[in-house]
Amino acid sequence: MRRSPRRRIATALWCAVAVFVFVCSTFPVYWMIKTSLTPNNEVRSRDLELWPANLTLRNYETVLFDPGRTPFLPALSMSLVVTLATVLIAAVLAFFAAVAISRFRFRSRTGFIVAVIAIQMLPLEAMMVSLYRVLDSWQLLNTAMALILVYVATVLPFTIWTLRGFVDGVPIELEEAAMIDGCSRVGAFFRVTFPLLAPGLVATGVFAFIQAWNEFLIALIVNTRPDLMTLPVWLRTFLTLNGTTNWAAIMAGSTLMAIPVVIFFLIIQGRMATGMAAGAVKG
Repeated sequence: MRRSPRRRIATALWCAVAVFVFVCSTFPVYWMIKTSLTPNNEVRSRDLELWPANLTLRNYETVLFDPGRTPFLPALSMSLVVTLATVLIAAVLAFFAAVAISRFRFRSRTGFIVAVIAIQMLPLEAMMVSLYRVLDSWQLLNTAMALILVYVATVLPFTIWTLRGFVDGVPIELEEAAMIDGCSRVGAFFRVTFPLLAPGLVATGVFAFIQAWNEFLIALIVNTRPDLMTLPVWLRTFLTLNGTTNWAAIMAGSTLMAIPVVIFFLIIQGRMATGMAAGAVKG
């Protein structure tokens, strides 16, 4: 079956738009990697080149092995511990909270929902002084636990609100049918509804991961010890007050910082497909 000329033109235009969006989306990543492979004395050149003339791994050597700088691996370990703990705790708490406000009717339910929305609107900078004083009184400053608590509190309202939409999207009649077949209410929920919520858990987990992984201001203020730096704060060590910033090394560090995120997304994509397939079978 031959396509009409108008349809072929429309398809070509949509393909051109898709290519344009892809190029615009990936160009900053390409430029980061390209800069990380460029000698630092050529980064500030006024002549912009799409491909570096002199490729070098010197910047990665500086990031990983320069004894005069704060090492990369402790910062990576700190970021992984804080981020994974934040994702796990936030996902568990948000899951139970979303199920509670979606499946049950209780006193102050509406007030709780309004509070969840209102908390998201508060700027974090407005709470920094209070957060610092609370963490100081709990003797949690310069600890990973302080960052985990603050990050969980930061991402929890949005994850609850997002996950609630996924729970609302699963018809309660599916659980009722399972209960008629002999399942308990808890069993019906975890056998029928829970697999259908896998994409929602993944989506909220991705949001929590990105927020915790890239957060800078709280980590800078709460943890002042060099051995407790997270990666965004560690990148700041390449900035100097006398204007001798090593931008090529910053791009190399940023590239290394992005690798765990890429690995996480590759793992999550597989889990998401598995969860959606399981949900389709149960439905």
